[in-house]
Amino acid sequence: MSVNLIFKIAAVGILVSILSQVLKHSGREEQAFLTSLAGLILVLFWIVPYIYDLFEAIKRLFAL
Repeated sequence: MSVNLIFKIAAVGILVSILSQVLKHSGREEQAFLTSLAGLILVLFWIVPYIYDLFEAIKRLFAL
């Protein structure tokens, strides 16, 4: 995993947090929730390949 991915995740978290707070204070709780959900899904799409590689490595390790 590269440091670049960690910075991307942090940037998405900061952006989603700011957008969510702005939307909540303007009375749009539904859009704030959808923004948070979209940020979560985006980060999950970035992380899923690394989780898959981890499980494959564990499977190879115990398939001695």
